[in-house]
Amino acid sequence: MVSSLSMLAIDAQDVEKTFRSGWPRRRETAALRGVSLTVERGAIVGVLGPNGAGKTTLLSILATLLTPDRGRVTVLGHDVVREASALRRRLNMVSGRPSFLWSLRVGEIVAFYGRLYGLSGRTLRQRVDSLIELCELVPYRRIPYSDLSTGLKQRVALAKALVNEPELLFLDEPTLGLDPDVAARVRAHVARLRREQGITIVLTTHYMREADELCDEIAFIKAGRILARGTSGELKRQIRLGEVIALKLDPPRVPWLAESAGVLRCAEVDGWVECTVDEAEKRLPELLRALHADGVVIRNIQVREPELEEVFVELAK
Repeated sequence: MVSSLSMLAIDAQDVEKTFRSGWPRRRETAALRGVSLTVERGAIVGVLGPNGAGKTTLLSILATLLTPDRGRVTVLGHDVVREASALRRRLNMVSGRPSFLWSLRVGEIVAFYGRLYGLSGRTLRQRVDSLIELCELVPYRRIPYSDLSTGLKQRVALAKALVNEPELLFLDEPTLGLDPDVAARVRAHVARLRREQGITIVLTTHYMREADELCDEIAFIKAGRILARGTSGELKRQIRLGEVIALKLDPPRVPWLAESAGVLRCAEVDGWVECTVDEAEKRLPELLRALHADGVVIRNIQVREPELEEVFVELAK
C-alpha cells in the first residue's frame, strides 16, 4: 500500500522565517509566521498574495535556498535542511527577473547549466537541442542574451530550469512584465510540462487569470500566513462572494434592486447592472418576476461566478 506521504512532493508544517537587519539597533521582519503547505506529486499549485506577503521566501525555503527558523519541510521525501544536497539535483527554479551573463548566446547559456549538472558530450548536445526546441528558441540559439526581448529571456530561464529534468519546478512570477501574448505562450509551456512530463509545479503570481488557468489549487498568503487554500471555485465559496447576475435594463437604473432579497450588492459596470447574489439559481427568477411587474424591459442577462481577482481583493483587505 502506498503511503499518503509518498504521494506528496511537498510537506511543509509550521514554517517560520524572520529576517534581521541593522546595526547597532537590529530590526526584525517576520516573513513567514507558521506556514503549512502540502503539494501532491504532479500538481500545479499557485501561491498568491500582495507584495511582501512571504511568497518568494516560502519558495526559497522549499528550493533549499533559505533555511527556515522553525518548522519542518520535506520535499520529494528529503528534509530541506539536512538533505539539501541530495535534493537540489531533483528540482529547479525560475525567477520572474532572470539574469545571465549578457555576452553568452542562448545555446551557450543552456549548455553551461547542463555542465553544472554533470552533462557532457552527446547527452549535453541532445539536451540543449531538445530544450531550445521545447521553449521555441531555435531562431535565437546564436543570439547574445543582451539582445533578447524580455519574453525571450524568460523562455531562456525556463530552458535553463529544465536542463536537469527536475521532478519539481518552482516558478517565481514567471510572466512578470511580459506582454499578454508572450505570457500566454509561457503559460502554455508550463501547462505542457505538467501534462507531458508530469512535473510538479509551484508558482507565485500576481495575475489572477494565470492562477485560474494553470493551478489545480491556490493558496493565498498575507503577512506570512496562509489565509485560505483550495480550488478557484472553493475559494470563491469560502469567502461567500456569491454569484453575479448581470442585467441590461431599460430604464437602466432600478434603485430597489439593491434592496431585494438575497442581493448582496449592486453596481453599474459599462451599461450593465451587476447584482451579486447569495444563490443565482434561486434569486434570478425572483428578480425577473419583480422587474417584469415593475415594467422594466430586460435586454440581456448573464450569470457568472465571481472573478478570482475579487477573491484576492477580499482576502488582502
